[in-house]
Amino acid sequence: MTAVDDRAGLGSSESRDPAVSPRRQPNLELRRQRELRHARRLGATDTVIVLAAVLAAAAVALRTGAPVGGTAGTAAASVTVWLLALALFGSRQPQVMGTGSQEYRRVTNATGMTFGTLAVAFEIAQWEGLRVQMMVALPAGLVALLVTRWRWRAWLRERRRRGEDASRTLIAGRRRDVDYAARQLALADNGYAVIALALTDTVEWTDATRVHLVTTARDIARVAREEHADTIVVASVPDDDPDFSRSLAWELEGTAAELIMSSHLADVAGPRIRLSPIEGLPLIHVKIPAFEGTAHTLKRLLDLVVSAAACTAIALITPIIALAIKLDSPGPVFFAQRRVGRDGREFTMYKFRSMTDTAEQELAELLPANDGAGPLFKMRADPRVTRVGRVLRKYSLDELPQFLNVLRGDMSISGPRPPLPSEVRNYEGRVFRRLYIKPGITGLWQVSGRSDLSWEDSVSLDLRYVDNWSVTLDLMIMWRTVKVMFRPMGAY
Repeated sequence: MTAVDDRAGLGSSESRDPAVSPRRQPNLELRRQRELRHARRLGATDTVIVLAAVLAAAAVALRTGAPVGGTAGTAAASVTVWLLALALFGSRQPQVMGTGSQEYRRVTNATGMTFGTLAVAFEIAQWEGLRVQMMVALPAGLVALLVTRWRWRAWLRERRRRGEDASRTLIAGRRRDVDYAARQLALADNGYAVIALALTDTVEWTDATRVHLVTTARDIARVAREEHADTIVVASVPDDDPDFSRSLAWELEGTAAELIMSSHLADVAGPRIRLSPIEGLPLIHVKIPAFEGTAHTLKRLLDLVVSAAACTAIALITPIIALAIKLDSPGPVFFAQRRVGRDGREFTMYKFRSMTDTAEQELAELLPANDGAGPLFKMRADPRVTRVGRVLRKYSLDELPQFLNVLRGDMSISGPRPPLPSEVRNYEGRVFRRLYIKPGITGLWQVSGRSDLSWEDSVSLDLRYVDNWSVTLDLMIMWRTVKVMFRPMGAY
């Protein structure tokens, strides 16, 4: 630990004419240039993709006999409006680049708005080639845009892991709150590199992070300048200073790009938070979770579409997996087990058998060697797992029959892990919230470490999903699940 005691000279700051507006400090200018360079990269690839998609559609239209003049006009208008929409929808703004779903959502909304606008305009003008643009350019261009954004995001995350293109972050507040914020930022791959802490109650810390003792907003701004921080995370504010946040924002002008107010509320509410600014009283609205209605109807439709498509593919590989299971060990191909679903209702869950046929009878002897957390039983080297079973488990292939459970309505594609009845009997308090929605084949628990997670982390992820579910979150989990299947972690 490196502790820097700032008690001497509290309240001091750089002198400047109060009538002269703040100018950007070098660290802030570097961040602006870094963000601008990445926005230009995205703009260049967006332009190439839009041009390619629109020109491909125009070529198809010309081959079908469309007039050259009308087709060229349609193509030019499509490119212009599409690129303009991508810019106006803020798809390249720094706050959405590299993390979260907002970037993908804005690209999708801009593309939809582009062709909606063109459809209305061209219906009036009766220009040629729009139908082909809708059938070719829209789907092909949207997919290409999303894929390239994903690849740029992967590139950016890798640079941030190496300490490049990451926001130099200072966390300020009481030690307990700073500790929580620092741990959460360390868990998330979000581009914040914590370089220093500004504590209001102590300088005690357990690692090599630079620590400063501060008391006022001016102190925090001074530390930010000294550490060349461009992002300030406020983990807690003084109870006796209602103007602290505004004062700190003023002090940081020219020094930092972002002032982030961290709160435990964000972990509880997540995307359900909405800020409603009222003069002198900014209100944070938290939407209460609902467990029925239109959103859950859409979830069920998504489950049906995905599971129906998956079952078609699974039917093709089932004979191969079944033959491997039968040749490897005696017993049935499928394993059926009672699990607990929504509202505590039990159902039969199906999997490809990955253990010996006597696994249930041998469980009692293995309980002392449990590597699992809480009421879960897991062993890293479970002797009951067969040779084929190890492969099936490593790549999650043993769970494929659960798509039948999704079609039947017992499970969802994404959701909390389906518990055993014996586990539910040990539930207490908030853990029962896991049963408020259908369990899933995959979920936050699977894409975040699976069996390597502690019981508390597993419960926390499941409850976060229950409280903050959305179609976008489901789609992101599905995508991350595919990646985890090819790069397994915590699967045993």
